[in-house]
Amino acid sequence: MTNNDILRRLRYALNYTNLDVAKAINHIETGTPHSQVGKWIQPDNPEPLSDSILCKFLDGLIIEKRGPHPDGSKPEPMEPLSRNEILKKLRIALSLRDEGMIEVFKKADFIVTKSELGSFFRKPEQRNFTECPEQVLRKFIHGLGQDLS
Repeated sequence: MTNNDILRRLRYALNYTNLDVAKAINHIETGTPHSQVGKWIQPDNPEPLSDSILCKFLDGLIIEKRGPHPDGSKPEPMEPLSRNEILKKLRIALSLRDEGMIEVFKKADFIVTKSELGSFFRKPEQRNFTECPEQVLRKFIHGLGQDLS
């Protein structure tokens, strides 16, 4: 799943328009027109979306849903951006705890245990860290779309 796919799926799951996506990115970096977002989400010939831009969207989503940092600072975009980080940023933006995330997975008919979920949020150097599989991220985004329906 490419960054373009992730953005496209998130856009539909969150019921966002191209303008909403551009506004979220503009919380971090101004100057992203909504016409550019349209190019990124085209399924037939997408313009490649960098990890940096996807990270800016996710950080902008956090600011939009939870408000800016108390000190007014803006996070630096991560490169490379792992699926674990994407899942973590979505969790923060939507103010979800383990139980809430498990409910989102249930809506996508996907079972994740609490310990399995916790392993995705550990630091990579920790013993019980697990790389987030593509299917887990895809099911979580799908569950978000079911949750809002």
